[in-house]
Amino acid sequence: MTQAQRQALAKRMGEENLKKRLKRQQLHEAGEAWQGRGLFRFEHLIPTRATILALTKVTGLYARGHRNYLDIQVVENEIHLAELPKAFDGMRILQIADLHTDLDPALPDALIPLIQELNYDICINTGDFRNRTKDSHSASMEATARIYDHIHSPCYGIFGNHDFAEKIEDLENMGIQLLLNESIPISKNSEQIWLSGIDDPHFYQSHDIKRARQSIPNDAFAIMLSHSPDTYPEVEAAGYQFMLSGHTHGGQICLPGGHALSGHVKAPRQMWRGAWQYKTLKGYTSPGTGSGTVPLRYNCPPELTIHILRKMM
Repeated sequence: MTQAQRQALAKRMGEENLKKRLKRQQLHEAGEAWQGRGLFRFEHLIPTRATILALTKVTGLYARGHRNYLDIQVVENEIHLAELPKAFDGMRILQIADLHTDLDPALPDALIPLIQELNYDICINTGDFRNRTKDSHSASMEATARIYDHIHSPCYGIFGNHDFAEKIEDLENMGIQLLLNESIPISKNSEQIWLSGIDDPHFYQSHDIKRARQSIPNDAFAIMLSHSPDTYPEVEAAGYQFMLSGHTHGGQICLPGGHALSGHVKAPRQMWRGAWQYKTLKGYTSPGTGSGTVPLRYNCPPELTIHILRKMM
């Protein structure tokens, strides 16, 4: 990252937030970052990836889990919002989450035909473009570029706990406008809503809701993109009406019935997957479009989500 790039980034996301992110990126690069919660707190003692792969292959479950990983579902979520301006009634938002595109080269070929058939007004990505947190970014950037070649709408995104600041320029050159503790207005028929995005609150903890909110009029309808749902109390207190998150993967490897063993978050279990509400804030946590650590899923399908905004009468 050049000095000019660093200065521009500090202006966007805040100097102290950038310092925190860059310091923690060094832990990722050194392989010294441990991010698990619950069952996965012991990831530094147990080689999680190798253990899961060995168990699934010995038990004959690997092939099934890999088929599930590539069996991406298209899910529609109709959300009724009292403060939504009338011009945005029926707006369709495509949410992509947790692609981890360098995990398995088969993902783009499974995903692209689905995306080509979808009808949406804007596309948002709630973070974790990458799976690996050290070494080359080339595999993830090449796969992400392939996917985004087939997305035809305005695209917005945020960073997750696997993403690196050095790739901001590459992603924005693909047509993805990243929101780094920032907000933008979206206008239609003389009415307006606001879209905010914060940096990763899970590992980097370089999110800044106050900074993201400062340009938004007090009475405006606003949507927050937060990689993890853990920010829900602060987002609600800041006056947002709707929040989109990911990070949890819905558990990814779940017991029958979709019971997740871990969500890697502090948020209540009901916020680990799907639609939820906290006081005046409505939200949705995607179970992820890709997968993390291993290209396997059990009892937790990956998804592309179409959120249909409805004006509550």
